[in-house]
Amino acid sequence: MLDRPHTPTRSRDKTTLATIAASAGVSVATVSKVVNGREDVSAQTRALVEELLVQHAYASPATRRVVTGSSTVEFLIDGDFSSYATAVVDGVVEAASAADASVVVGLLRDERGGRYPAPPRSWARALAAKGRTGVIVVTGELTGAHVDALAAVDVPLVVIDPLNLPRREVASVGSTNFTGGLTATNHLLAQGHRSIAWVGGPPGSQCNQARLHGYRAAMEGAGLAPVAEHVLNSDFQYEAGRRLGAQLLAGPDRPTAVVGGCDSIALGVMEAARALGLRVPDDLSVTGFDDTELAAMAAPPLTTIRQPLREMGRVALRTVLRMASGDLLDSHHVELATELVVRGSTAPR
Repeated sequence: MLDRPHTPTRSRDKTTLATIAASAGVSVATVSKVVNGREDVSAQTRALVEELLVQHAYASPATRRVVTGSSTVEFLIDGDFSSYATAVVDGVVEAASAADASVVVGLLRDERGGRYPAPPRSWARALAAKGRTGVIVVTGELTGAHVDALAAVDVPLVVIDPLNLPRREVASVGSTNFTGGLTATNHLLAQGHRSIAWVGGPPGSQCNQARLHGYRAAMEGAGLAPVAEHVLNSDFQYEAGRRLGAQLLAGPDRPTAVVGGCDSIALGVMEAARALGLRVPDDLSVTGFDDTELAAMAAPPLTTIRQPLREMGRVALRTVLRMASGDLLDSHHVELATELVVRGSTAPR
């Protein structure tokens, strides 16, 4: 275990915007603009103020706990607030309650719908100024600059099911994605299917790649070569599954089964099949990945790979609080086990 950070001195605990302003020779309003990410500050002044904020450890983890009375973690979702994100945040909130911590939920986008956060240093400084003792990002993309900016203000970061990891040392929580893709495909193979397609999420997503590799490994293990036209990737969205499913199933060489990269994709594929007059599972077997509440509510109920989403949220929350306390992690990446849940969307060929 690493040595705990030293107890802040009385002067550091009392560091205020006025202290920073006096050191920089600017107004308190100017310092406030920098802290809150405002753009109407010159680059030279911004750099000076940000350097002083770091030197004074303004809003360090210890100071933030003094100000707020407890730990407050920022939970950021990239994209829509889906059933997947809902299950994860349930686990985060449950673990936070047990740890007497608070959770603030937000979106990884700005008010205009564009990519957020930007610029990195202002974003990180604003989180620190708001009293955040840690940040959890679910299925999001952060650049190395954003990771470095959080580190500069001593705000620990944990990502869940990351689409990318800009730094190898970034703490992350996921599941056995490769095993899940392998298990779903082997389930279909065991039912006699040989023409099995894949419809997945973003090609560059690490969890999508792991699931796809599991699919390929199962197919190759059965002596089958996946048809290039049967391996499609887009987004982890229902509409992507519906669109790619229609493309896949309208051709003369349509598969008898589809492995979906997530539940939303699988449900989109099932809708595409219905629109073409195909019956699931009589004409087409479909599997998903996640086991969100939508899987059991589908018609027919979706066979899927269960990710322990709530436990992933609980582990992420406990991990970010450990990091804020200065603990050394046993591993930067935690993988929780997946399992196959068989329902009515798959049947023997």
